[in-house]
Amino acid sequence: MGYEQARDELTEVVRRLESGGLSLDESVALWERGEALATRCEEQLAGARERVQKVLDGADGPPAAQPRRAP
Repeated sequence: MGYEQARDELTEVVRRLESGGLSLDESVALWERGEALATRCEEQLAGARERVQKVLDGADGPPAAQPRRAP
């Protein structure tokens, strides 16, 4: 499942939970699904951050720990 699909399904889960009218079992099942979707989204975003950072590091070398000051 891609990020956008997981995000859209998570949005729908939240909407359904907020609308109310669900049984306890339905609410718990939706909550669990929402947790799984949120974890999936976080993992995909972390992976994307790593890939971008690798490209940036490869282009200019690793980022400097602190900016250099003129004497």
